Amino acid sequence: MSPTRFASEHKWIYWGAIVILVGLVITGLVKYSAVRTNQQTESKAHQLQEALVKAGYPSPDTDTVERLLGTDGGQVCEQPGNALKTALWKIQQSNGATGPGMRPVISDTKAVEAERIVLQVYCPDKLDEFDDQVEDLKTDDTVRR
Repeated sequence: MSPTRFASEHKWIYWGAIVILVGLVITGLVKYSAVRTNQQTESKAHQLQEALVKAGYPSPDTDTVERLLGTDGGQVCEQPGNALKTALWKIQQSNGATGPGMRPVISDTKAVEAERIVLQVYCPDKLDEFDDQVEDLKTDDTVRR
């Protein structure tokens, strides 16, 4: 049996090996990306926990922070100064009544500070926008500690 005849009869072995190698390379790249992302989310979550504890807040659960905020801050960093989100946030800062009994209340300073800390960790480029939106918001120490 000549070498060229052997090679032509067993091309499927070469093609199979190439397909397997390409599959392994793709799998390796996907796994590497996932591991890197997991390390970034964990690092950001720990950074947020440290900042919150330093500011006097309780430390949130790491897994919850990782799932909610990921590496980019999720919904918190997605246009934090957006008018609709700001309006909804202001409505939520009311006395809890419905209809004619609903009255705005003075928001607690700590609530605004907590969101600012999240923005500092996850999307510091959005801080100016956030500060502009809450600049005229009246806050005070309204929650008992």
